[in-house]
Amino acid sequence: MKDPTRGGIANALNEMATKSSVAMRLDEEKIPVKPEVEAVSDMLGIDPYEVANEGKIIMGVKSSDAEDILSAIQKTKYGKDAQIIGEVTEGKRVIMETLIGGERLIEPPMADPVPRVC
Repeated sequence: MKDPTRGGIANALNEMATKSSVAMRLDEEKIPVKPEVEAVSDMLGIDPYEVANEGKIIMGVKSSDAEDILSAIQKTKYGKDAQIIGEVTEGKRVIMETLIGGERLIEPPMADPVPRVC
């Protein structure tokens, strides 16, 4: 499990992949990004996948248990929007299949795009 507060999901997934010596394939359509987050990110010219994401968690689980775990999480107050966003594969990169059918390399952020105020 990983908290995506620092560096967003881009950082969290890259850390998980690096430490586990695996690659990940993500499905952009499955990543729950609120429309207002997309709008503000577009307006500010930042990547919503690199922005701090407090109060969330990213979990890596066995594929055979994924649906049961997701179902249990979705029944909770804070887990209703939980999704399976991808899978672990062989390799060393985090790749996202985009909405238009292409692929995008998800790299860890170089710096925090939105400095912490607190």
